[in-house]
Amino acid sequence: MLLLTWSNTAAAHEPKEHSELDATVVAHFRAAAGARTSPAHTFIVWLAYPDEGRTHAVRWTLTLSGPFPQGAMQRRWSGTQEVGAGGQNVTLPWDGRADADARERRARVPDGLYQLRLLAVADAGTPQQTQVEQQWHIQLLRGRGTAPRVPAFQAAQQQLPGLDGQVDYRIVYANLHSQTRHSDGGAALDACHGAQAPQTAPYGPIDAYQYAQQHGLDALLTSEHNHMYDGSDGTNGAATAAEATALYQTGLAEAAAYTAAHPGFLALYGMEWGVINKGGHLNIFNSEQLLGWERNAGGELLADVETPKGDYAGLYALTRERGWIAQFNHPAYAGQFLVNGQPLGYTPDGDAAMVLCEVMNTSAFSSNDQESETRRSNYEAACNRALAAGYHVAFSSNQDNHCANWGASYGNRTAVLVASPAAGMPLTRDSFLEALRARRVFATMDKHAQLLFTANGKLMGERFDNHGPLHLATHFSNSAGRQAAAIAILHGVPGGNGSVTQLSDQADITFTPAPGPHFYYARLTQDDGNIIWSAPVWVNQLP
Repeated sequence: MLLLTWSNTAAAHEPKEHSELDATVVAHFRAAAGARTSPAHTFIVWLAYPDEGRTHAVRWTLTLSGPFPQGAMQRRWSGTQEVGAGGQNVTLPWDGRADADARERRARVPDGLYQLRLLAVADAGTPQQTQVEQQWHIQLLRGRGTAPRVPAFQAAQQQLPGLDGQVDYRIVYANLHSQTRHSDGGAALDACHGAQAPQTAPYGPIDAYQYAQQHGLDALLTSEHNHMYDGSDGTNGAATAAEATALYQTGLAEAAAYTAAHPGFLALYGMEWGVINKGGHLNIFNSEQLLGWERNAGGELLADVETPKGDYAGLYALTRERGWIAQFNHPAYAGQFLVNGQPLGYTPDGDAAMVLCEVMNTSAFSSNDQESETRRSNYEAACNRALAAGYHVAFSSNQDNHCANWGASYGNRTAVLVASPAAGMPLTRDSFLEALRARRVFATMDKHAQLLFTANGKLMGERFDNHGPLHLATHFSNSAGRQAAAIAILHGVPGGNGSVTQLSDQADITFTPAPGPHFYYARLTQDDGNIIWSAPVWVNQLP
């Protein structure tokens, strides 16, 4: 049952917005130089659960499988920790050997690409149970090895030739998820230890745009929590509706003014709608109105448009009707974005509205400003679930900054291929949004990387009918000199709700698909372990 209005008493019992399990595994892609013997790798399981001093029992399991693509499980570690806001690290050395039985225990596993899968469950068996799944790859390489051959771009970092000979595309490196003092972000780095009390931190959207531009980003979206415009993490019965909606309009105006005054940079302002607990966050990129469900003590809606909390199907319908577009933020594989009880449940309205799915984030509460944050989260399994449900989403990679380090906690970016304007004309909001609608996007953990994925010459993000053979091609470049260490072309069936599997470990493949709908995307791992994901292509193979 969804409550359309909250009392202050009810709000007091609501979990804080960022009272949630945070879990990841930190692992070097390759062992340290010279590590030919034990230990080959050291893995760190990092667990935290901010909850005002309360601790939670967290059961965790880390499995190592490979070599890929069809490798078996080689090792398994597990444990239970009492975890609070301060977090805990569990250090797990691995000597490069299998753990099958006594006779094979001393056998070294072969060289190749391996997958680490972390499953962490808090408060198991209770109504408060939450679960986090993380997947990362490592490479075991005792000798020189052979890198995959991936054709390079013949283009500068910021420009691509038009694939059809008529349109030029510029690569815009963006961070499409961040907060400022308009909600629970904007704290100075030396004072930032998590989410801020809404509208109390010193730095707002203008500060964020200046910082991001100074640190080399082409675009920044400040995406403020829609339910914090009353200045509260719960519901503020004393809030004034006009002040809440005016603050949202102020943010829109500041973004437009900053863009106009800085033609080389695109400032965007939007909202992060929803709640984490029994919900799910999504960013709406282009709404001119504030959406919400909270009311003050006088019954006034603290927003422009009422959108019931937790009603994702209704929100998708409204978003499609208004021409807005949105992104699934840090999606959980289960328990979020429920439609008819189905996680990441599909609706045609949602398919039209949702254009991106965050496949990777750095820690939302990182105060790192050297692009070296080690706490990073991978959501590829959840994004694949959305794709298999039928959503046409491209992958994105953002930082969810709550501290004043917009774009600087790591080098990850959402890279958008925007049709280049005429000579001398600046990048525009409309052309950027058009590129998002077309899903001309790749997600990268390295701001120097470029990835292009095509199907019979059609650009990633496209949907088309196909007769006969299908040629999938990947191109990659890195202006800082990184090389490809591994590549995978992955395949799934949209609307089939099945698994997404590896089709090839080569950059280039030609084959004839089975009749029916398919999606394909490329995932390239660099020699430093950073990953780049292409947008999918959607192919309807005709008999």
